[in-house]
Amino acid sequence: MKRIVTALITAMLLIAAMCVSASASDFDSVAEDLSKIGMFRGTASGFELDRAPTRSEAAIMLVRLYGAEDTAKADYAAGKISHPFTDVSEFASPYVAWLTTNGIANGTSATTFGSSKACSAQNYVTFLLRALGYQDTADFAYADALTFAQSKGFYDPLLFTGAFLRDDLAAVTYQALAADLKDGSTYLLASLVKSGAIDAKAAAAMTERIEAYRSLNAVSAKMDETAMDADINVKMNMSMSSDGETTTIPTVSTGNMKFIMDGSDVRMAYQTTSVMDGLSVDTGMWMKDGWVYISTASDGEQSNFKYQVPDALAELEALGGMETGAVNINGLAMLDSIAVSKSGSDTVYTVVIGSSMSKYANDLVGSVLGETQLGGMDLSYGDISAVYTVGRDGAIKTIAMVFSASMSMDLGEELGTIAADYDYDMTMTIKATGSAVKITYPDFSKFQEISDSDLAA
Repeated sequence: MKRIVTALITAMLLIAAMCVSASASDFDSVAEDLSKIGMFRGTASGFELDRAPTRSEAAIMLVRLYGAEDTAKADYAAGKISHPFTDVSEFASPYVAWLTTNGIANGTSATTFGSSKACSAQNYVTFLLRALGYQDTADFAYADALTFAQSKGFYDPLLFTGAFLRDDLAAVTYQALAADLKDGSTYLLASLVKSGAIDAKAAAAMTERIEAYRSLNAVSAKMDETAMDADINVKMNMSMSSDGETTTIPTVSTGNMKFIMDGSDVRMAYQTTSVMDGLSVDTGMWMKDGWVYISTASDGEQSNFKYQVPDALAELEALGGMETGAVNINGLAMLDSIAVSKSGSDTVYTVVIGSSMSKYANDLVGSVLGETQLGGMDLSYGDISAVYTVGRDGAIKTIAMVFSASMSMDLGEELGTIAADYDYDMTMTIKATGSAVKITYPDFSKFQEISDSDLAA
């Protein structure tokens, strides 16, 4: 059965890798970048990314996002603006006064702003939407602010899970700076640079990164990402540990992957031939109607199993993104770097994703496998290098990824822990997307149903 576990884990790693498009702080470099343009500042204790932001801190960020910091300070010092709140520090007063005078933010009562209260993700995202030009009630309801922000391409619930921290505030701010203004004239950072609120030279590196990422996403937007048919070539070295024994298996795999995500209806076909340390194994994995079907064949022996996944599989809809005319810049905060070059008539985007991918992948696997023993799978990634080659016609031709990953699964006191380390080199050649993708399933009538304990056996 360990072959079945290996096949499933490999498929899940592949799905997680294709997502590239919190715990302790994950976005330290993002905070540093925002600090360079004067958008995010720390305290005597540093950036303090592992605590919740206060409403006062959110108010300060919002005024900066409006490009009004100098105006707020000058007007407050001149007595042109004020606020009625007794719980606002002298440092935060110019910002709170500017927001309340302009009707952008309210207090928690007639005399309190709630300065020291924690700012929630919903509250802060509402602030960001206002900075982008959207208006409460007219464009969105406060209760739906997170969903509306997701539709505008800068908020992803899988990226911001758990308590909302200053770490998350920095990341979602960074992504909002790359988001289109409501009127579509430009994106937020560009508008702040043009107005002089942010120094163009200080913002040059961030501007270059954002524009490269927006360009890559504009290319991706032409492709219907709810369905894909791709040939796959993988070179993988896997070291697997179980029952105190470690086995290293070099593997070369070739095959095909198709997936179709129609709302909560997720369908998939993943078929490969792998040569593992001289042994050839044919693996098939299919998803249909809330079930995973797995087939393995080697040395004349074949095993066919099926495994029901929880209703949380519907959360995979998040992989396809949401229908939106805006440039989707979710995931921008996870980038360590992005570079653009030419290769003949092709355009090549080279993206390096940092350790933040580990949390995203674990949330994804948890969504798929839920409260099962496999749902306790823990994934961690090293840096991921992804190279997208775009043809003259503007369509993505290939996606190549190189990364290392580790996986562990605690299967209980009797069964112990299975652990694996991977070095992964994958190239996907895209054959079709959208409605052109068709999946043909084998006959599943003889597939045997298995349980969690069977998977670990």
